[in-house]
This record gives sequence, structure tokens and C-alpha cells, in this order.
Amino acid sequence: MRLTIERSTLLKALNHVQSVVERRNTIPILSNVLMSAQGDSLKLTATDLDIEISESAPAEVESAGQTTAPANYLYDFVRKLPDGAAVKFDVSGDDPRLFVSAGKSRLHLPILPAGDFPSMPSDGFETKFEVEPTEFSRLLDKTRFAISTEETRYYLNGIFLHAVAADGGPMLRAVATDGHRLALADTAAPSGAQGMPGVIVPRKTINELKRLLDDAADLVEVSVSPQKIRFGLGDAVLTSKLIDGSFPEYARVIPKGNAKKLKVDNKAFAEAVDRVATVSAERSRSVRLALDSDKIALTVNNPDAGVATEDLAAEYADDAMEIGFNARYLLDVAGQIEGEQALFELADSGSPTLVRDEADELALYVLMPLRV
Repeated sequence: MRLTIERSTLLKALNHVQSVVERRNTIPILSNVLMSAQGDSLKLTATDLDIEISESAPAEVESAGQTTAPANYLYDFVRKLPDGAAVKFDVSGDDPRLFVSAGKSRLHLPILPAGDFPSMPSDGFETKFEVEPTEFSRLLDKTRFAISTEETRYYLNGIFLHAVAADGGPMLRAVATDGHRLALADTAAPSGAQGMPGVIVPRKTINELKRLLDDAADLVEVSVSPQKIRFGLGDAVLTSKLIDGSFPEYARVIPKGNAKKLKVDNKAFAEAVDRVATVSAERSRSVRLALDSDKIALTVNNPDAGVATEDLAAEYADDAMEIGFNARYLLDVAGQIEGEQALFELADSGSPTLVRDEADELALYVLMPLRV
């Protein structure tokens, strides 16, 4: 295999694929990136057996071929090369190493046979549709902060992606919850998505997909099977196993009759929560909200650190009440609110609270209260 490729083109592709590689692997070849040179392109592939990312980049291929080399070392070397450098790859049958050169820089890397590199089957995808990258990215951004990190509840370690029938027509919906908060976002279901099965996309896959979406310009091709999901983004393809489990019936925890309405300036509210949380206990991070006529009093009482309070103007005309929340959860939700006002719908101090964004009617958030 012999080829020349422009440094920035190579770096972009390497950046996308190498992030899948686990730093510590008991299977040596999983630390490598598969390089396939053919025609006028170089295709790079990396996998951890659960996720596979491949991306093609234009290259001047003198001699076609395949090999694998350590992903992290190759990425770090290319990253440190000067802009505009022409990077040459050379593998000969006599030398069990990849020879990388750019100007006066040289690197020899050990290789492993391309035939030993595992590949993920690409069949069985029955549901296929295309979606705008900005809209798909919105679905992920609005919900991924609520993904659970508790491994014992593995079925919550991802985003539940599914089609639903709503008042505005068929929707593609993303939902995430960790049992303490829930985030939901809808977008109009693309053609072909209406009959898709509900699937749980793992957290790591979501993070890798977000990296690819940030650079995507064309429509995202989504293919779904009961066990796998595949995303085609231009020259890049991400294939991932799905979480094998049943997502909880989330609709049951979304309150329907919360009659008390609170409207507050979102930026001012977030800043106030952040300030009073300075003295909160790290474990609970609880903040008490005392609601009264057109105002909120925020209080954090930590016997070891002190007491912090702040008063904030708000639109509230219902009975006075007190309710507590995890400060970090409040800040996470506030970070997703695009409009100037955050809209809270409350019932009582022991019931879930619904939070809406006046600038995005297709997203909502549920927060479970804390005892304070």
C-alpha cells in the first residue's frame, strides 16, 4: 500500500474515527485503525466491537492495499504536523511496519493484518429515512444531558428514539431519563420513519454521533434494525449496536394536571441558582424555591458551609408553596431553554414539575423534587 494524502483531510477523518478506540484494550487489533486504499481514496475504520465508524478521504493512491496501525499514535503524529503537509503512507511486504512521512518527519508504526480486523454486519436494516443534521442534532442536545450513568439500570444508559403519533402529525421523538429528571424532544417524522421500532441508542454512540453531526452538511441517512442503528453522514458512516432492553413507560411520569404556573427569566434564574448553590452539599446539591406572589426566594442551607439566599422577580399568581430541586438538574434544564422565559408547571412539593421552553414547543422537561 502506498499513497499520499493532505494532512488536514487525513486529520479530520482520523479525528472522527479514532475517538471510538478504547485506550486500554485486551484485544490488540482494537487499538488499531483499519486503512483501506483503493481508487482515489483512503478509507479509515475503527471499532470497539459495539460501535464502528468509517470515513473516506481523497488521496493519491499509487498502490492499493489494506493494513492496520495504532490509532492513537497515528492520530497524535498527524495532529502535530504543520498545516498543508503532504503525508505519505508506505507498507511493503518485507517490512511489518507502516512508514509515515511528511517533509522531514518520519514515523514507523507496527502493523497487524487487515484480515484480523473485525467488521460489523451491514444487513438487516429494515427502517430507513433521512433527517436534517441540525434538527437531529437538536433532538440529541435537548435530551442527552438526562441520560443515566448508573450502569445497573443499563436500559436508561441511552436515548430512546421512536416514532409517535401526536396532535401535529407523526413525530420522531427522543427521550432520556435517569429516574430523577426526564427530557423529551420531538421533530416532524421524516418520510420512512413512521413505522420504526423504538430503539435505545447508547450514550457513547450519541457522543460520537454528535461529533460527526457538528461537521455534517448533507442529510443524515438513518437505518434501523432491532439490534443495530447506522448513520450515514457524507463520507462517514457510524454503525452501533443498540441497548437490548425495554425503556420505561415514560409517559406515565409526565404530569398532565399541574395547575400552578411560574414564569421566570431563564438567564437570571440560572445565575441565581448557580450563586446560591455555591454552599450546597455536594451529594444532594439541593436548593429550596419558595414561591409567592410574583417572586421566588431561593435558599441553600448547608450546616457545614453556611446559608445562601436570593430573591428573584417572577410571574406567579397561585398559592404560596415551597419545593426543592437538585441545583445541577435545574442548571442542566436552564441550559436547554432557548427562549428568554422558562415556564414551570407545578402541583405540590412532592410531585413532578414540568418545565417548558416558550421558544421550543416540541421540547419538555420533567424534574422530580427533593425534600428540603
